[in-house]
Amino acid sequence: MRNRVREERVQRELSQAELASVLGVSRQTVISIESGRYLPSLPLAFRIARFFEMPMEKMFDPEEEGI
Repeated sequence: MRNRVREERVQRELSQAELASVLGVSRQTVISIESGRYLPSLPLAFRIARFFEMPMEKMFDPEEEGI
Protein backbone atom coordinates (compact mmCIF):
# COMPACT_ATOMS: atom_id res chain seq x y z
CA MET A 1 0.00 0.00 0.00
CA ARG A 2 1.40 3.37 -0.96
CA ASN A 3 1.38 6.09 1.64
CA ARG A 4 2.39 9.74 1.79
CA VAL A 5 3.83 9.73 5.32
CA ARG A 6 7.43 10.43 4.31
CA GLU A 7 6.44 13.15 1.82
CA GLU A 8 4.22 14.95 4.31
CA ARG A 9 6.74 14.61 7.15
CA VAL A 10 9.59 16.01 5.05
CA GLN A 11 7.41 18.84 3.75
CA ARG A 12 6.70 19.86 7.36
CA GLU A 13 10.40 19.54 8.24
CA LEU A 14 9.80 16.94 10.94
CA SER A 15 12.27 14.24 11.87
CA GLN A 16 11.13 10.65 12.13
CA ALA A 17 11.68 10.87 15.89
CA GLU A 18 9.50 13.99 16.17
CA LEU A 19 6.68 12.37 14.22
CA ALA A 20 6.98 9.20 16.28
CA SER A 21 6.70 11.23 19.48
CA VAL A 22 3.58 13.03 18.29
CA LEU A 23 1.96 9.75 17.23
CA GLY A 24 2.99 7.85 20.35
CA VAL A 25 4.98 5.21 18.48
CA SER A 26 8.66 4.35 18.09
CA ARG A 27 10.92 5.89 15.48
CA GLN A 28 11.33 2.38 14.06
CA THR A 29 7.57 2.18 13.50
CA VAL A 30 7.65 5.43 11.50
CA ILE A 31 10.58 4.10 9.45
CA SER A 32 8.69 0.86 8.74
CA ILE A 33 5.49 2.67 7.75
CA GLU A 34 7.37 5.04 5.45
CA SER A 35 9.17 2.16 3.73
CA GLY A 36 5.95 0.18 3.31
CA ARG A 37 7.18 -2.75 5.42
CA TYR A 38 4.51 -2.18 8.07
CA LEU A 39 0.84 -1.35 7.66
CA PRO A 40 -0.37 0.75 10.58
CA SER A 41 -3.37 -0.33 12.62
CA LEU A 42 -6.59 1.49 11.80
CA PRO A 43 -6.39 3.74 14.90
CA LEU A 44 -2.79 4.67 14.08
CA ALA A 45 -3.66 5.31 10.43
CA PHE A 46 -6.42 7.69 11.58
CA ARG A 47 -3.97 9.49 13.91
CA ILE A 48 -1.51 9.91 11.05
CA ALA A 49 -4.16 11.22 8.66
CA ARG A 50 -5.54 13.61 11.29
CA PHE A 51 -2.08 14.88 12.19
CA PHE A 52 -1.37 15.73 8.56
CA GLU A 53 -4.93 17.05 8.08
CA MET A 54 -5.54 14.72 5.16
CA PRO A 55 -8.34 12.34 4.32
CA MET A 56 -7.39 8.74 5.05
CA GLU A 57 -7.77 7.72 1.40
CA LYS A 58 -5.30 10.41 0.36
CA MET A 59 -2.72 9.48 2.99
CA PHE A 60 -2.99 5.72 2.32
CA ASP A 61 -3.78 4.34 -1.13
CA PRO A 62 -4.68 0.63 -1.00
CA GLU A 63 -4.74 0.45 -4.80
CA GLU A 64 -1.03 1.15 -5.18
CA GLU A 65 1.72 -1.26 -4.23
CA GLY A 66 5.02 0.03 -2.84
CA ILE A 67 6.06 3.65 -2.45
